[in-house]
Amino acid sequence: MSVEPQRKHTWPQPPPGGYTADDLDRLPDLPPHTELIDGSLVFTSPQTVFHTRTMRLLENGILRTAPEDLETVREVTVVLGRRQRPEPDLIVVPVRAVEKPDQTAFRPEDVLLAVEVVSDDSEARDRETKPLKYAKAGIPHFWRVESDNGRPVVYVYERDPATGAYVATGIHHNRLKLSVPFTIDIDLTGTARP
Repeated sequence: MSVEPQRKHTWPQPPPGGYTADDLDRLPDLPPHTELIDGSLVFTSPQTVFHTRTMRLLENGILRTAPEDLETVREVTVVLGRRQRPEPDLIVVPVRAVEKPDQTAFRPEDVLLAVEVVSDDSEARDRETKPLKYAKAGIPHFWRVESDNGRPVVYVYERDPATGAYVATGIHHNRLKLSVPFTIDIDLTGTARP
């Protein structure tokens, strides 16, 4: 009986001082949805059905209600600084910020809203790390979405311009009805299936 040789993984070796935002587009063979947090590469786990359905539900709701000069973008990074390039699950940007079809990142000043759907492997990043970085970069609105027995609960935050920090403005269990950053009304009790 022969023994299969063990496959050896070749992991990227960070340069002194860590990776930069520009490196993310140049590194070969990175897994999809690789983020850069504090100069380190962050690989994400496969998405759950809850995560996918919730993103679809929110994206469709935003597309239905957002003004025509805004665009909803899924899973594209935002360059927050030299060593910061997280990938929110959804962002809302002005249509003018989309410069080309193969664009891989946006500037924080172009992001009106960042949305993170919390997963088991991203709890600390989505609850603590990313909101602090988004607020510091000046992104005015942030939503964090958690699962309550498979149903989305949306925690809504707005950036206080005096402190530069996010302030909670609401927790939405059944319906997400807001007047900022634009008028929006999403039934959170419905499934996100087509």
